[in-house]
This record gives sequence, C-alpha cells and structure tokens, in this order.
Amino acid sequence: MGKLDGKVAVITGATSGMALAGARLFVEEGAHVFITGRRKGALDEAVKSIGRNVTGVQADASKLDDLDRLFERVAQEKGAIDVLWASAGGGEQSGLGEITEQQFDAAFDLNAKGTLFTVQKALPLFNDGGSILMTGSNASLRGYPAWSVYAGSKAVLAAYARVWVAELRDRKIRVNVLTPGSVATPMMGDVLSPELKAMFESVIPRREMGHPQEIASAALFLASDDSSYVNGMELVADGGTTVI
Repeated sequence: MGKLDGKVAVITGATSGMALAGARLFVEEGAHVFITGRRKGALDEAVKSIGRNVTGVQADASKLDDLDRLFERVAQEKGAIDVLWASAGGGEQSGLGEITEQQFDAAFDLNAKGTLFTVQKALPLFNDGGSILMTGSNASLRGYPAWSVYAGSKAVLAAYARVWVAELRDRKIRVNVLTPGSVATPMMGDVLSPELKAMFESVIPRREMGHPQEIASAALFLASDDSSYVNGMELVADGGTTVI
C-alpha cells in the first residue's frame, strides 16, 4: 500500500531536478500527478520518464492565465486535489549595486507571486485535510553573497505558510515549506561555475551536494499522513549547512 494511494497531486515546475524526482516518487506511492513546465519538449520528456498516472500541462507559474488553465484541467480530469507542491522557481546571481529591475521582477514574479497564486487558485479544488508544500531555499537562511534577490523572493514563503495555517485551519489543510540546500540539479549545473560549486560544497558537512531523490523523500513526508502533525513549519533539508 502506497503512502499516497488514491490521491491527486499537483507539482509545478516538475520537468527536472527535485520536483521531477518527487513526481516519480508520488506516482510510485499511488498518486495521480499533474506536473507543469514552461517548455513543451521538456514537459513531454518528463511525462514519458514518469510513465504512468501523470498528466503534463504546459504552464508558467508566474502567469495567472496559465494557472487558470492548469486547474481547469485538473478539475476536468480529477475534480479535486489532495496535495499541492508549489515548486516552480528560479533565480540568478547578482551582487548589490548590479541588480537590475528585470532581475528583481523575474524572481519575485515567479517565486513569490507565482507561488501565492498557485496556492490560491488551487484552493477551490482542495479536499479538506490536504497538504500544501512550497519549495524554499536555504539561501534565505544564510548570507550567500550576490543572491539577495533570490533569497528575498524565497524568504516570503515561510511567512505565507504561517498565515495560511491560520486561514485554513477549519479545513484542516496543512501548509509547510520544504527548504533545500545545494542540490545537484540541472538548474544548479547551469548557474554554478566550478569555483562556485566548490564553494557551496565546502560549507556542507558531508562536502557533497544533495541529490534530487533526497528532497523527493522529504516532500513525500510532507505530502503524506506521516507528517499529519507538522503544520506551518520550514523543513530544512540542506545536510546541516545552516547549523554550522
């Protein structure tokens, strides 16, 4: 028996990395999963790699019309949601004094605005007793130089969770933040130079980045009844980076 048998899950930004690993694991544990991605080719490949009990919807989480189309599709095919993992996000490095308005808007549109409206637009479909999780970043907990915009756009998620727990308590919908540290994903490979990668690994106690499957396991914990008494919390999965 799977931990998510019969559940319907929606995972945004799930064409690669942690969220794709989570989508595979959720399906293995019995869920039907809707995944999104901005690029159709990558989305099709992700659906193919998962293989079963998955629906791909091309969508950009920063665009409200795309989110409407996503949840219309969920409503048509399944009618309800039990788990929402708002994972679509991103950012780029830029030091104070060099930050552009475009960089600021892109990060906050996707990470802050996109996450908020993903959750808000999902709520009419949500079953009472469901689970919402959002992907944070330990960049919001440490002072990584040149990552202030990204860190700020992720820091708001913990505040969302605290407020939404109060607003959703009558429906018994839990809201938590899953906060990874450095994880070896394709996106990290694109934005980190070898020198920066070595710097990030130097502050991880085991001297090795996390793996997408490790974050997927933490997401499954938050999505399932295993975490039924965990609500409004930030689960930091960064190998101990932020505590030393």
